[in-house]
Amino acid sequence: MNKRMDEQELMEKIKKGDEAAFSELMIMYKDRVVNFLYQFTGDYQVAVDLSQETFLRVFFKAKKYRPIAPVSSWIYAIAANLARTERKKISKKAAISIDEITNSYSAGSYSLDHNDPGLMRNVKQALGQLHPRYRLPVILKDVEGFSQEEIARMLKLPVGTVKARISRGREYLRRWLEEGREIKNRGEEDESYGLKLPDD
Repeated sequence: MNKRMDEQELMEKIKKGDEAAFSELMIMYKDRVVNFLYQFTGDYQVAVDLSQETFLRVFFKAKKYRPIAPVSSWIYAIAANLARTERKKISKKAAISIDEITNSYSAGSYSLDHNDPGLMRNVKQALGQLHPRYRLPVILKDVEGFSQEEIARMLKLPVGTVKARISRGREYLRRWLEEGREIKNRGEEDESYGLKLPDD
């Protein structure tokens, strides 16, 4: 509670152009936002660039923030929108370079053994193949720890849609890990990823 109150106070100062308050807020969230964007894009430099754009928008759009939701939700909503826009620009055959992966999941429901590099690599490969419509809510829920209601607000989707996408994304990840990389999702063919994806 104190953290949220502190963040609200920082936001009020940022609205007045307080750069010191902005720097403090950025220190609190920069690594988390970079990690989130990296999990989604698979490109560390792109994640860094998008995080910088995220915080520029936080600073210049601070007056639009309303304290009805946590500051973190607002920041992640900005980052998520930038990530989705960026994803549209990326080549359909874009590949994740596993050698460049330097981050590990900070939280989540996968109960991974972080000492098993093979398992971590497999999960990251699976996330990289997951269609963005499923990847984004799965990362926000299982990696970043947001509730389904918070994710729905961030992505401007009904809670039921968010719940369904998380469930389908988790099922795909589970089958990937259990059955291997050649498995296909049932449903429509997604030309961007060469995977069979279920309809929403």
